[in-house]
Amino acid sequence: MNKKMNPSLERLYNGIIKENPTLVLMLGMCPTLAVSTQAFNGIGMGLSTTAVLILSNLVISLLRKVIPDEVRLPAYIVIVASLVTVTELLIQGFLPSVYDALGIYIPLIVVNCIILGRAEAYANKHTPWLSVMDGLGMGLGFTLALTLAGIVRELLGSGTVFGFQVLPESVPPIGIFAQPPGAFLVIAFFVAIMNAIGIKTRQRKLVESDGCDGGCAACQTPCEKKPAKGGENA
Repeated sequence: MNKKMNPSLERLYNGIIKENPTLVLMLGMCPTLAVSTQAFNGIGMGLSTTAVLILSNLVISLLRKVIPDEVRLPAYIVIVASLVTVTELLIQGFLPSVYDALGIYIPLIVVNCIILGRAEAYANKHTPWLSVMDGLGMGLGFTLALTLAGIVRELLGSGTVFGFQVLPESVPPIGIFAQPPGAFLVIAFFVAIMNAIGIKTRQRKLVESDGCDGGCAACQTPCEKKPAKGGENA
């Protein structure tokens, strides 16, 4: 990651890629397993959580010097619960099909560990703007993970994507992908891809900085931090 990147863009990058709440941090797995049976449901839950994340991070950052440390977690829950209630009513009023599909999982956003985790780890310590960008990045990362999982599960489980028939009707669906075990398999597949990308990136950095060829098994030289150009520590 470029250290000179704009802090706002860095929060987006971290939330979507580097610190993706589902594929990297393994947070919010309950709605991931439950609502990612279809891509449309994944988008609905992801965007709902994103809205709550942005607003809760903003409010908590604005009130971070007002809320006493002794009651900050109950205060966070009250703030998040109020925002979730408003979001639920708006979805119920304007998007009834989404409301019917997501069901009980909309109120459960209140205790989603992604939202409370970002409130405690970031919004409580940073400015409102950066907190908003952090919420946006994490929300988009969560939405991306849910949507990708929903696309794969819907395709393999019913042969459709966003309700449109993709696979021929003669191809039998794989029923396990419509069940929670199918979600575990799909998420594991994406996590493996993320890990593979991370390993390759690390090897590339070693090659560029230290001349390492990536052959750790045959290498007899211990890996140590070497002085970077200019005399500073690497």
